[in-house]
Amino acid sequence: MAKYSKKSQDKVEKVMHEYKGGKLKSGKGGKGGKVKSRKQAIAIGLSEARKAGAKVPKKKSK
Repeated sequence: MAKYSKKSQDKVEKVMHEYKGGKLKSGKGGKGGKVKSRKQAIAIGLSEARKAGAKVPKKKSK
């Protein structure tokens, strides 16, 4: 069974495209700085997918 849904894969793909173009920002309202980490970009994509109701595993807790 797939770990991530097609919808979540599309979200992450869109976010990575923004990241590679240098347009991805962290935080709300555009106040945040540019995302420099690839891992952070993927985390943002998965977070957006969760908010949209896509099938994404829960965050790992410490």
